[in-house]
Amino acid sequence: MDLDHLELNPRIVAAIRKAKLRSAEEVLRVSGPDLQRLTGLSGPDVQRVLRAVSARLRGSSVLTALDLHLQRDRFPEQHQRLSLGCPVLDRLLGGGLPLEGITELAGRSSAGKTQLALQLCLAVQFPRQYGGLEAGAVYVCTEDAFPNKRLQQLIALQPRLRTDAPGDLAGKLPFGDRIFIEHVATVDTLLECVRTKVPALLSRGRARLLVIDSVAAPFRCEFDRPASARRARALRALGAALRGLSQAFRSPVLCINQVTEAVEEDAAPGPLGAPGARLAPALGIAWANQLLLRLMADRRRPEEAGLGPPARTLRVVFAPHLPTSSCSYTVNPEGVRGTPGTQSG
Repeated sequence: MDLDHLELNPRIVAAIRKAKLRSAEEVLRVSGPDLQRLTGLSGPDVQRVLRAVSARLRGSSVLTALDLHLQRDRFPEQHQRLSLGCPVLDRLLGGGLPLEGITELAGRSSAGKTQLALQLCLAVQFPRQYGGLEAGAVYVCTEDAFPNKRLQQLIALQPRLRTDAPGDLAGKLPFGDRIFIEHVATVDTLLECVRTKVPALLSRGRARLLVIDSVAAPFRCEFDRPASARRARALRALGAALRGLSQAFRSPVLCINQVTEAVEEDAAPGPLGAPGARLAPALGIAWANQLLLRLMADRRRPEEAGLGPPARTLRVVFAPHLPTSSCSYTVNPEGVRGTPGTQSG
């Protein structure tokens, strides 16, 4: 939008042009103090500029949150999600993983967390019309060796899982060539990887998904006291680096996390854990504050399952855009599948 269309004193418009701000959109990208510094205008004049630009771009009508939601077809990129490769799980998450922000998947051992992470590494490579981002994934291992044997099994069975895509599409995608694996063992090497190696791949468009499996392992090894200030600073540094990557490259970040059990026998579950459970994700509130979305994967132990098979549940613990809800799922040779008709919330 041209600056001449704004109802402003010509002196103010001339100052804006002198600062090499050529449109109303460019003016709004600058903070008030920076705008005052660049233009030399007074504080009241800067406020007049911002009000005039905002009013012009907004127009005469006022939009509600519902109006913006109903206009999602006009802004498809803002509502884009990364599919999990299963329609039931996608419905639970409102279409899939958000492209901006950190998603945590916490749960006890053998719940299927790594299985779902591997499935996402394949789903991200599908074309956009099938919920993918047409790029690869970066998989950072901090505990065990990368499960390549299981990955090869998932690749071979993709046509069985992805019935929404043409049968020959999975055979044409170079799945194995677009998963970049890194092993780290310390907090410093994890931060270095996130700050240097991962941006190089994302900036070239070779990857659009980052998986860390698991985020808790290096912190638990290096810090004896969970409440230490050094650990909290390192967690905040990692969170800031991951959020910066996700926002800069519109790439989902998935962090697998371990869980801890409540020590007190009658202790009620805290806000970090799932309702009705005595499990809470590791790393405490310092890490929880870095997250956009927290998921909890749970698996009943065989001794708790009676005569039936162990049941698995995926639960949305918190998210700004989703209600608290859950659904059952199974881990099969072809991947992770949500169970239809089990969503509750």
